[in-house]
Amino acid sequence: MVVPQAQGAGSVKRLDDAAEGGAAEMMTGKPAPGPPLPKASGKTENVPLGILCMLTATVVFQMSSALSKWLIGTYPIGEMLFIRAVSSLVVASLVILPVSGLGVFRTRRLHDHLFRNISQSTAQTFVVVAMSMMPLASVVAITFSGPLFSTIAARVVLKESVGPMRWGVLAVGFLGVLVVTSPGVGTFQVGSLFAIANAVLFGTVAVGVRRMASTESTATLIMYQMVMLTVFFAAFLPFGWVTPAGVRDWGAMILNGLANAAGQYLWTRALHLAPASAVAPFNYFTLVWAIVLGFLVWGDVPTVMLLTGSSIVMTSGLFLLWHEARKRRRARP
Repeated sequence: MVVPQAQGAGSVKRLDDAAEGGAAEMMTGKPAPGPPLPKASGKTENVPLGILCMLTATVVFQMSSALSKWLIGTYPIGEMLFIRAVSSLVVASLVILPVSGLGVFRTRRLHDHLFRNISQSTAQTFVVVAMSMMPLASVVAITFSGPLFSTIAARVVLKESVGPMRWGVLAVGFLGVLVVTSPGVGTFQVGSLFAIANAVLFGTVAVGVRRMASTESTATLIMYQMVMLTVFFAAFLPFGWVTPAGVRDWGAMILNGLANAAGQYLWTRALHLAPASAVAPFNYFTLVWAIVLGFLVWGDVPTVMLLTGSSIVMTSGLFLLWHEARKRRRARP
């Protein structure tokens, strides 16, 4: 779903470091398809353009999310996810394969690709199920708890050191999620469980990508993701298929996939143009657009609990990003 620049197709590079990588993950509302493209040596950063790309990505992402929520009101979830994955696969193939050829599939970590994409396909299924049960903005707010589970997974799998400050801030962020979900008698929504399950799986995907980025190129990560997601979602088709009615619904299905691909590209491009500390905070506009679209399309009026919980989540995320960026600057010689 990320469409890399030609010069990045064969590049292999992790995020600048685990700290900033974790902070960048805090800003994303969905599993990252791969590490951001490395900056070319000597290249001048373009922070304003990076911010513009990130803001545009938030708009496009929520257009895709709104289309997904609208489509599953008529069509089976598996069908919608399959057509979205196929559309994204076509876009990625047209851009990557002419540059890299079939050699992009050369890997010694097929098992890791398989595990990562099982987690990612399940996470995407869960978040769409949550959208079918809850307001769009509530789902988006809950997904921002993903970094808490990513931190736990990084501690267990990668043996990364996690300081008390980060644990504390992430705990506060999860408290904000609890405010959004309102886990009291008569108020908790079943959809919240699917949204939280998506966040847990997001944590495993993010850590998996960081492990694989040491040997796999961005293009390889993308193509395996696109192919495997398409295959996995195809397995849902025998359980339900409703032929899209006319050009409008077919167009909405395909546009959903194209928007998803474009959003991932713009998000990655933003991190290519500027440091995560400069552009990642603008990803929180995702929640703003989700609230606006939820109100305009479905008449969802944001509740006090949603606004309060979202404010806690966003504040904790921005504080963590500032804290990690400052720590990283101090560590530089």
